[in-house]
Amino acid sequence: MKNNMVEPIPVDDDIIIIDHVYKSFGKTKALVDVSLRVKKAEVCFIFGPSGGGKSTLLRCINHLEAPDSGRIIVDGIPLTHAKTNIDLVRAEVGIVFQLFNLFPHLTVLGNVTLAQEKVRKRSKEEAEQLAMELLERVGIPEKANAYPGQLSGGQKQRVAIARSLAMNPKIMLFDEPTSALDAEMIKEVLDVMLDLAKEGMTMLVVSHEMGFAKAASDRMVFLAEGKIIEEGSSKELFANPKQERTQAFIDQILY
Repeated sequence: MKNNMVEPIPVDDDIIIIDHVYKSFGKTKALVDVSLRVKKAEVCFIFGPSGGGKSTLLRCINHLEAPDSGRIIVDGIPLTHAKTNIDLVRAEVGIVFQLFNLFPHLTVLGNVTLAQEKVRKRSKEEAEQLAMELLERVGIPEKANAYPGQLSGGQKQRVAIARSLAMNPKIMLFDEPTSALDAEMIKEVLDVMLDLAKEGMTMLVVSHEMGFAKAASDRMVFLAEGKIIEEGSSKELFANPKQERTQAFIDQILY
């Protein structure tokens, strides 16, 4: 990631560094002394009760929210540095939201090409070619000329993933990408995410889909009341969580 205004910090294999981050909204403490490191090509699965700070953490990584204190470094660039060009950082970090956030007045193709042309400065032809390749990749090339209102929820989410991938991000953030979907649509979105994980994409996934965590995540982080209660490999947390609260939550989700 290039930034002429801020000298990159050597980070070894840690593409995301979160150190002692705090974030409040009024009297509500959303994040409390959160520290986390994510390596390149790692899939980090973040889970926990609603209101626990999971979405806020992702939004801080993409600087949609600014931490009150602490530091966040993405690919060597400190987000909290006053001279950091946040738009350059965001160009390298794709985010897929719960409710798709597609432009309803644009076709599927238009949704996937817009940021390519505006931010990456690609020609219309280049942007459309890549868009069609990505729509093929997520399994809906036939929907290129459809509008979001004509799509199912699963199709909308796959368009949102294609739109993020079109920016060639180094990191993908998923904020409960299947929670607004009907059960039959969840698998089609998770299959796309599984493919990304196999290809080595660095991913942070906020979700309750424990099947995905077992199949694709390298590490799991249990976040509640704005604090990391426990983290470890997926195998460790499923087989032998150290905290009773973690065990109780996993049991509740699984059974």
